[in-house]
Amino acid sequence: MTDSQYIKTFKMTGKLIVFEGLDSSGKATQAKLLEKKLRQYNVPVETIDFPQYNHWSAVFVEKYLNGEFGESVDPYKASLFYALDRYAALKRLNAWLSEDKVIIANRYTPANQAYQGGKIKDTGKRKEFLEWLDDIEYTILSLPRPTLVLYLHVPLNISQGLLETRRKKDYIKDGNKDLHEKDIQLLSATEEVYDTISKNNEWCIIECTEKKQLLSKEEIHEKVWEEVRKII
Repeated sequence: MTDSQYIKTFKMTGKLIVFEGLDSSGKATQAKLLEKKLRQYNVPVETIDFPQYNHWSAVFVEKYLNGEFGESVDPYKASLFYALDRYAALKRLNAWLSEDKVIIANRYTPANQAYQGGKIKDTGKRKEFLEWLDDIEYTILSLPRPTLVLYLHVPLNISQGLLETRRKKDYIKDGNKDLHEKDIQLLSATEEVYDTISKNNEWCIIECTEKKQLLSKEEIHEKVWEEVRKII
């Protein structure tokens, strides 16, 4: 069955598709390619990026990433900055889902789990934190759970190389890297957490390299599309 024939057969319901991965793993690029693909088949789609930089709800995230609260912020505190930024978008998210749209999110709650969880070395305490954060975002704040999480797995050494060539982002005040991106030990721990929770939560793991070489964006998109078409 061709993609065109397949798309015509699906019964539309609201879905939240989330792209996750380390910085410079290609999330924004793949989100745009997926949006374009879905629009080709007249699938109603909305996109959103988290954090919502340059929006009032992300002011604490931006201050945090610029080091204004210090070089080391407790993960329980820092995770609230991100959670509340998502909460500010709750009305829009629920409206889109109620309209049977597909939402494509560049990062979501799993990023909070991975980056802040990476600060906690003890596995037992890390597990407690992950459970606490799950409760905060999905139960207390009532954020919708993702329908599908696509974890773009790009090894840290490769993503770091790509990060060096990235254009400076508006929210970064000094240099070209934020607080997380400067901390290679945190990024290594974050990769570890991503790898663990991606398997424990049955995410779709998209391997973006082959023989230690980064695949083209088109090749990665084909892998993404194979997973997405299963749920629509």
